[in-house]
Amino acid sequence: MKVSRRGAFGAALAGGTAAMLRPAAALSTSATLDWKRGFDNQRVPDLGNGSFLNPLVSGDRADPAILKDGADYYMTFSSFDSYPGLTIWHSRDLIHWQPRKAALSRNIGSVWAVSLEKHGSRYFLYIPVKSKPNSIFVIWADHIDGPWSDPIDLRLPNHIDPCHVVGEDGSRWLFLSGGDRIRLADDGLSTVGAVEHVYDPWRYPDEWDVESFSPEGPKIHRHGGWFYMITAVGGTAGPPTGHMVIAARARSIHGPWEQHPGNPIVRTASVGEKWWSRGHASLVEAPDGSWWSIYHGFENGYWTLGRQTLLDPIEWTKDGWFRMTGGDLSQPIRKPKGGTALPHGQPLSDDFSKPLELGQKWNFFKPGPDEAGRARVEGGALILKASGVAPSTSSPLLLIVGDQAYQFECDVEIAPGGTAGLLLFYDEKLYCGLGFDEKRFVTHQYGIERGRPANPNGRRMRMRVTNNRHIVAFHTSADDGRTWKRFDRGMEVSGYHHNVRGGFLMLRPGLYSAGEGEARFRDFRFRAL
Repeated sequence: MKVSRRGAFGAALAGGTAAMLRPAAALSTSATLDWKRGFDNQRVPDLGNGSFLNPLVSGDRADPAILKDGADYYMTFSSFDSYPGLTIWHSRDLIHWQPRKAALSRNIGSVWAVSLEKHGSRYFLYIPVKSKPNSIFVIWADHIDGPWSDPIDLRLPNHIDPCHVVGEDGSRWLFLSGGDRIRLADDGLSTVGAVEHVYDPWRYPDEWDVESFSPEGPKIHRHGGWFYMITAVGGTAGPPTGHMVIAARARSIHGPWEQHPGNPIVRTASVGEKWWSRGHASLVEAPDGSWWSIYHGFENGYWTLGRQTLLDPIEWTKDGWFRMTGGDLSQPIRKPKGGTALPHGQPLSDDFSKPLELGQKWNFFKPGPDEAGRARVEGGALILKASGVAPSTSSPLLLIVGDQAYQFECDVEIAPGGTAGLLLFYDEKLYCGLGFDEKRFVTHQYGIERGRPANPNGRRMRMRVTNNRHIVAFHTSADDGRTWKRFDRGMEVSGYHHNVRGGFLMLRPGLYSAGEGEARFRDFRFRAL
């Protein structure tokens, strides 16, 4: 089947925006909601009428760590096996967010929930990693954009999810998973003494459907003479009703801690809700003095998008506690006032006219020490040196996307002996896509290489991938996109996610170059549908 270049972008929109943006069938909301659209037609939270609609930051933005620094807000997320990692995002109004620079360039393992803090004039990131062995590292910088220091190993192999906090006596601490803590040296770059257990989290009823107890993600905030500790229990994934938010408080950083009488203060109660597995919360004050909670959740029916960042208004109660007021977050919420609105997000399309700044948009998956040297921009093309023999061994270059339906296309040219193509990539064991060498296509499905029909286009062609709510189609063009031919292999990818494979990742668009020589990628275009 041949279609015009308007083809996949135009035809997919022909049914009208509203038809493309209906919520997943399992949702119980009565009204059809829509997002406003930004760069490359990506959804943005600000509805333009004084309200916003979650997600705040879409796509795989798990374990949000937020810092209020005067009139500025900074936030970063778990970056797992993608490097450069820990991209810092910036806002001045809590609603509009822009990526800045990545703080972590050296691969130290899979990066989980971090703590982003400022102490005095210095910024700190405390970074738990799953590696061999597991540990928690710290890096620091005198400016939020860096340069950031080399990682310092704090040698804490048995804990995750650190939270930096300063006690009423000026002492510095890391609170850890499991209700534990350890003291930090005055400079925050080493530990003092041993890990101690200081808090027994609230327990949910035995009959609730959860993944595991797993007390993790402690976040501590000082407000009104109290230290408030917010913790996640119930497991991060698994049943949609598992992950939840609980709270406790103490007059002193040394305890004792009393449980919130309304625990859990956030929990997905039904599979019919818009957001699943809500948890890992922080508190933050908006420019207008209102208070909010930042946490993550899976979108109903879209485990493949990973855990997305959500914003929930909170109310302080007369007894000194607080409660969330955003309900199930399926409906628009009135925005906080004040601050300056930045353009939200970033274009994912790339004409490769500027030097490649890895980390802001493109990331390598599980890169080796010299991986960044494989990629350069030259003459309006991204040149990617071949590595490995397939996506599983080639460390592909990936993007994070946050829409339920999208397309991306690119001109791809290979060297003799090379293989290259476009992917939807979860990890090295679970991906799909289409590549080619000089003589044959190669179909990637279920993380393996399958059919290899003849390639009549030679060493250069334009390629397109459409992911329309987990239904995947491939098109190729031999005449620079004037006409397109649909490739005779379609796929369904709703199972390419954590509850099947583990790893807490998302299904990401990407490029790969394997075999020999270098591949050239030109005119990369992305559009949400």
